[in-house]
Amino acid sequence: MASEPKRMKLTEEERMSSLSPLTSNGWTMVNGRDAIYKEFLFKNFNEAWGFMSQVALQAEKMDHHPEWFNVYNKVQITLSTHDCGGLSQRDVKLATFIENVAKTS
Repeated sequence: MASEPKRMKLTEEERMSSLSPLTSNGWTMVNGRDAIYKEFLFKNFNEAWGFMSQVALQAEKMDHHPEWFNVYNKVQITLSTHDCGGLSQRDVKLATFIENVAKTS
């Protein structure tokens, strides 16, 4: 069985094209590391938990798990690909999924 190819960091060109839609939706670069971050606010804990549950299912399918923190209606998410030591297309894909879930929550 062939092994999965090594996850690669985004190139400068990929960063400009892939991260632009995310930064325009409030994702920011994390100071001191190659990662993106966003805070989501919901009406209550149940909405926040429902959002996290949907993201968790997708993250598990992708085998790409976010760093996150939740208190009541607030969910803070940081994405980075540890295998390559920075941002990869996996982070872009998961952040895009997260944005779509947040819009419907």
